[in-house]
Amino acid sequence: MNELATLHSLNDWLPAIFMAVMGIAMLAYVVLDGYDLGVGIWLRRAAPEQRGLMIASIGPFWDANETWLVLGVGILLTCFPLAHGVVLGALYGPVALMLLALMLRGVAFEFRAKAALEHRKAWDMAFYGGSLVASLSQGWMLGALVLGFATGWEAAAFSALIALCLAAGYALLGATWLVYKTEGALQLQAVAWAKSALLLTALGVLAISVATPWMSERIFDKWFSLPNALLLAPLPLTTALLIFIAYRSLARLPTRLAQGNGYGDWVPFAATVGVFVLAAYGLAYSLFPYIVMDRITAWDAAASPETLRIIGIGAAIVVPMIAVYTAIVYRVFSGKTRALSYGL
Repeated sequence: MNELATLHSLNDWLPAIFMAVMGIAMLAYVVLDGYDLGVGIWLRRAAPEQRGLMIASIGPFWDANETWLVLGVGILLTCFPLAHGVVLGALYGPVALMLLALMLRGVAFEFRAKAALEHRKAWDMAFYGGSLVASLSQGWMLGALVLGFATGWEAAAFSALIALCLAAGYALLGATWLVYKTEGALQLQAVAWAKSALLLTALGVLAISVATPWMSERIFDKWFSLPNALLLAPLPLTTALLIFIAYRSLARLPTRLAQGNGYGDWVPFAATVGVFVLAAYGLAYSLFPYIVMDRITAWDAAASPETLRIIGIGAAIVVPMIAVYTAIVYRVFSGKTRALSYGL
């Protein structure tokens, strides 16, 4: 990118480095917490005897997944204080709703394990409600970010559309996670859920892909001027291919599972993760070097170089620790999920 060619010293690079770390943290949150939000979204439609297994499939992971959100927002607050004020000021309402919903999920997750059987359904519905509201809030924030926090009914309609599409994307992640982690009737049900969420997820990717260059001449030129258009063509083509792979795999799985052949049950989840990663890369490419589209760059919003250096020391310790811990947890709890047991 042309902006990087002008960077010569470490102090010049620090804002770009922290912007990259923030972006990776937010992507990790979207993928990792996205699937457990998605599992929560499907909880209302599951049979009572399936809900415990669904909760068990995310039990070892869900709380740690939210660490990436804390990391990403923490970097925004400490490293880019000017942008933090603008972004969270414009998104005060959906941020407040998201935090309340995440708290509700946490309470519901813990209390359902200790509640009497006649009260467990209420906590399951609370977990579902918290998951859905958190997903919709994040989708609204994404829509507003893509439009540069524009106002008016058109902007509100677009944010509402992206809210629905991101919730569908999380639901797709959650359903394909269940396809990968469970067996039997729940696995077959999850295949059907995933199919129903795939189209709206693809619509969301398409809407953001169209809206970002539409809103900014700078972004339009980055994508469609030559030779950029040719060099970037593999990105949307690969995204479309991954969506097709997910669809094709989901279409074939019921027949295979009925024959007792679960080979490839990981493919829909992997393909969905790939779609999210490529979509995030495309959005990052479009926005860079701006944190607030076409208004505030990473260098405009950055704290002093001395502050960034001190934060960098802490980040160099904390980020690898979070990554290693995450990898260990997923390695230890790999394989198919078994029913919950509380030792009661």
